[in-house]
Amino acid sequence: MGWILDAHIHLSDPEYSDDIDGIIHSMEKMELKACAVSMDNSSSKITLDLAKKSRCILPFIGIHPEKASDDLDAMTELVEENAGVISGIGEIGLDRTYCSDEDQFKRQVLVFTKLMDAAEKLHKPVSVHSRKTLDDLLEILPSYKTPRVLLHWFDGSKKQLGRAMDLGCFVSYGPVMVYSQDKQVLASRSDRDKVLVETDGPVRFSHCFEMKAAQIAFVPSVVFALSQVFGQSYGETVTMLQDNAARYLGV
Repeated sequence: MGWILDAHIHLSDPEYSDDIDGIIHSMEKMELKACAVSMDNSSSKITLDLAKKSRCILPFIGIHPEKASDDLDAMTELVEENAGVISGIGEIGLDRTYCSDEDQFKRQVLVFTKLMDAAEKLHKPVSVHSRKTLDDLLEILPSYKTPRVLLHWFDGSKKQLGRAMDLGCFVSYGPVMVYSQDKQVLASRSDRDKVLVETDGPVRFSHCFEMKAAQIAFVPSVVFALSQVFGQSYGETVTMLQDNAARYLGV
């Protein structure tokens, strides 16, 4: 049937370190690929090392808004040094949850825009964290000629979704969509050629996932839920997602 992409997972997280070889083996058997995103300089280097283990791991490096105080110059150097290796830039974005004052938010904006500059220069896709800052990001993004922007774990309003679609952004939905009607409604209103699926592992999920840390093996369940939302077969949904992933990755 072909491969499926987990558009956003933190394989460099310590949660996976003891079983990473088994995870990679499962990915290869199940024909799953992963945009392995990073949090900071340290995890970005781990991600780059993981990508050497399997072609199924597509390395994304960057600074998450929670880690905005990390060394930005070192990150931009790491991006430039690995321009021919990385698949994209991420996880980058904005999140006021991690800010105690306006100066910290300004630092997040600086980090985000510098790494967007790098993505634009290198023609790389980006994976964007947008919790409670979608309006801020939707104001910034039109300044960039970077058509391959993923608003991962989309959790905005229908109006914000419409704006994201107008800007040509991709949006991804995760395991919550299996049991959340709200997420199913958002997915149904998304342009079908802009939808991707993800796990955001190692985030833990309730209900049918029993609060287990997300595994990439959860992806087929998300694909099935999406097929139900769109009223099409599982195979048709896989084909749709393959086409979308290829456009997002630029391959």
